[in-house]
Amino acid sequence: MGYLFVNIVLLSALVATTWSAATFNMKEFHNQEQLVGQSSVAKARDTNLLDPNAMAKNKYTPPEEKNAQFWYDLANEEIAKRLALPQPDKRKAKNMIMFLGDGMSLTTIAAARILKGQLKGNPGEEDSLSFETFPHTGLSRTYCSNAQVPDSACTATAYLCGVKTNIVALGVTANVNFNNCSGSEDPSNQVSSIAAWAQAAGKATGIVTTTTLTHASPSGAYAHTTNRFFESDTDIVTYGEGKNFPESCTDIATQLITQAPGKYFDVMLGGGMGKFLPKSITDKFGNPGERSDGVNLLSKWQSLHPDGALAYNRKQLLSVDAKRTPRLIGLFNSGVMDFHKLADAEQKPTLEEMTRKAIEVASQNDEGYFLFIEGGLVDYGNHFNIPQMGLDEVHELSKAVETAVGITNPDETLIVVTSDHAHPLSISGYPGRGTNILGLNQHDADINGVKYATLNYAVGTQSYLDENGKRQPLEDKINDPLFIYPSYITGSIGVHSGDDVGIFATGPQSHLFSGVMQQSTIPHLMAYAGCIGNGPTVCDN
Repeated sequence: MGYLFVNIVLLSALVATTWSAATFNMKEFHNQEQLVGQSSVAKARDTNLLDPNAMAKNKYTPPEEKNAQFWYDLANEEIAKRLALPQPDKRKAKNMIMFLGDGMSLTTIAAARILKGQLKGNPGEEDSLSFETFPHTGLSRTYCSNAQVPDSACTATAYLCGVKTNIVALGVTANVNFNNCSGSEDPSNQVSSIAAWAQAAGKATGIVTTTTLTHASPSGAYAHTTNRFFESDTDIVTYGEGKNFPESCTDIATQLITQAPGKYFDVMLGGGMGKFLPKSITDKFGNPGERSDGVNLLSKWQSLHPDGALAYNRKQLLSVDAKRTPRLIGLFNSGVMDFHKLADAEQKPTLEEMTRKAIEVASQNDEGYFLFIEGGLVDYGNHFNIPQMGLDEVHELSKAVETAVGITNPDETLIVVTSDHAHPLSISGYPGRGTNILGLNQHDADINGVKYATLNYAVGTQSYLDENGKRQPLEDKINDPLFIYPSYITGSIGVHSGDDVGIFATGPQSHLFSGVMQQSTIPHLMAYAGCIGNGPTVCDN
């Protein structure tokens, strides 16, 4: 076991010293061709590896699911079933924190747990992540209105707005067709989020992410758009299928800064500075802004909140005095933030540090708060088929959850940890106890006697087959810190899967987060606990 521990520690050190941010181009890989269908203007989007066109087109939506009330009624039914059971908890949640591990499948959690233990020199299987110790667990059904396997936009609409919608869409009902701007701008098709419900109750609100503030997951808290890729005005042209969009179509960054509920957020921490700046301005990281309209949204935010603070690096963030800072925005990269293993620790705050600061700022509100906190790069590690990155991001999320638990009052703070969707990652064969989770399964081989990796993906970029279709030995490859793990089907990038994902809850009314539920029921349960929104609440009793 000591040999195993030394090997893993050495590998971790090698990864930290060998990989640089340039190793990965952390560009948007969910592109339209894969998500919604082939487009004649695909060349304009060649910088992406996936395209939303393949995801959203030619998919059927049941007519009844186009109405938001369908999902509200279903949520009320699921709440009623839980309330029909003995109720051990009458507490109201003053504060609500939703943690999301993007792409954090149950297998990803299990592998991260094992790796955590092995980094301590133990077999690993016996270890636990912080949120695995929570008293209540359940399962979330992740399909969306027209998708058996979802993306991060339709799922965000579910777990933040309480309504399932079409793939790629945010904050609108499934009545809105793909790239239909007039439909998404129609208030009758828009759905509000738990962040808006919290604001209506006088609570502080905020978003934290390791992706961009305009990425699909955090945008579910504030945006209404037919296409999650409309992050800036330039993106509307890039992803608009060549349409001129004569009708109004407001990009996501503009919605965050100028429209409710985004403009009222007390704290916003993440990446994506380029989405807020015009092309004529170089951002704090040496890259030009992305906006074509010439608008500097960060200046606009500052003018709207003259008492607010902006942070661009770790030192600035940590120096913020929450008692003197009613509003805070932190942008720590031009695009998505770097993998924790690759990040400059002097310049980039960790998810744990961002979580702590967000709670400090939001806690100044005597009425309580709602925070959405995302470990968004778990998904990127799985898409790249590089679990050593994704599992480390799970560890960072676990640390952030542990910190949140430690600095909040358990009698008044509901903490829910979940995921938006799964990835087809498997722990395969019959490896013995303590087998290196990032190594080869030493106890099994294929039909030709070739050992295989313990972790494998269904779809990815490397199948490791020779010219005769025979699997290649991996002994001389798998310890390379740049190793891309094997996949059965060769694609341009790893994909999502349709598995249920876990829900872990602690605090007031956390017992309700048990059993199997629709993903869209999650915000309604949190609203029930916090006595916000228009649905049933514990305060009704």
